[in-house]
Amino acid sequence: MKSDVNKLLKKNAQLNHLDAAKVISHVQRDSGVWVKNTIMLEGYDVPFKYSRKEKYRSLQGGLVNLTYYAQTETVAGIEFESMKVVRIRRS
Repeated sequence: MKSDVNKLLKKNAQLNHLDAAKVISHVQRDSGVWVKNTIMLEGYDVPFKYSRKEKYRSLQGGLVNLTYYAQTETVAGIEFESMKVVRIRRS
């Protein structure tokens, strides 16, 4: 499994990876066909966002491994930084 992450990181220099990050908050919202997920990690003040087809059990309090990249969204003329999750797995 570690080799999959290494392959992704080599392909795209903008990707980052975290191992065993503790989830302090997990919110799931219906958005049409997709369920938008937002998690906050211990030690980070930026939300990590991803989408799924169905709701998933809460990750709050658990440990996750993530592969992500930084993105900036503009809402009402104000820029917000967030992290777009490419791959997430429970540790």
